[in-house]
Amino acid sequence: MGVTERSDPRRTWVWFTALRVGIFAVVLAVLLLVLPVAPWISTVLAAVIAFCISFIFLNKPRAELSRQLADRRSGRRPATPTDDDAEDAAVGETRG
Repeated sequence: MGVTERSDPRRTWVWFTALRVGIFAVVLAVLLLVLPVAPWISTVLAAVIAFCISFIFLNKPRAELSRQLADRRSGRRPATPTDDDAEDAAVGETRG
């Protein structure tokens, strides 16, 4: 299950966040079980490693989130039609 173009923004955010938290949790669990160091060191290492993994392998979801943020920031309308668009189209059809 991947992120598709023009997907629901909330779904994209949840998907990307869940992937990143999952990667961090798995890396942390492995480091805590394997390395005989203090837990805080394993946590810091897990954060760095998880960041690197997500930066390399989660390019598509990151690009989609970036596009959504840019759209929201610039005030562009969403790609999916809203209720206002449907009403405007209905009124336009009756008038013309």
